[in-house]
Amino acid sequence: MRARFSCRRFLPDPVPRATIERILGVAQTTASWCNSQPWRVEITSGAGTEKFRQAMYAAASGGKPTVGDFEFPREYRGVYLDRRRESGFQLYNAVGIPRGDKAGYAKQALENYNFFGAPHVAIIHSDEALGVYGAIDCGGYVTSFMLAAQALGVATVPQAALAFHSDVVRAHFGLGEDRKVICGISFGHPDRDHKANSYRTSRAAITDTARFFEE
Repeated sequence: MRARFSCRRFLPDPVPRATIERILGVAQTTASWCNSQPWRVEITSGAGTEKFRQAMYAAASGGKPTVGDFEFPREYRGVYLDRRRESGFQLYNAVGIPRGDKAGYAKQALENYNFFGAPHVAIIHSDEALGVYGAIDCGGYVTSFMLAAQALGVATVPQAALAFHSDVVRAHFGLGEDRKVICGISFGHPDRDHKANSYRTSRAAITDTARFFEE
C-alpha cells in the first residue's frame, strides 16, 4: 500500500501476459455486494493500445464534449479542494510547469489520453442495473488490481479521465449500453528517472478522517 503510487511515465516494454493474468486472478478475489462481481475488464496491448490511444487522444484534443456514465463531482470544496490543488501543483512543479500556465496545465492533462506512455490499459466497466453499488464494487476491484500489480513490480495509474469520453470507449470496444464505464488503469513498468514520478502525494491523518465512539 505504501509503495504504490500513481505512475505518470512508463517504459515502453510490455508486461508479460502471464503477469497480467496473475494480476487479474488476484483482483478477481475482490469482495462485492452479494458476490455479484460486476466488473468486466478490457485489456489492451501492443497495436491494441496504440489504436485506443489514437481514438482517445483525438476525442480529447479535438474538443469533443465530455460524456460520462456517472455524474462527475459537482465541485471540490474545503479540504477536498486543498488536497486536489496540492496534488496538481506537485505534478506541475515536478515537470516544470509554472504556476498559472493554463496552456501547460492543459497539455499535461492531455497526457492522460497518451496513457503516459503505458504499454497497456485496462478499462473497467459495470452493469448498468447495479448503479452506484456496482461502481463501488468496481472501485474495490481497481484497488485490488493496483496492489496486485505493485506486488509484481508493475506500476499503475487509475484514470477517471478515460471515463470522460465513455461513448468513445464504448464504441471502441463494442460495449453494450448496459455496460457503464467506471475508469481506466494504465499500467506497465515505471520510468523511475522521469520527473513526473519524482514526488509522492500526502495522506490525511487518521484524526482527520475517523472518529471513535466508545460510550
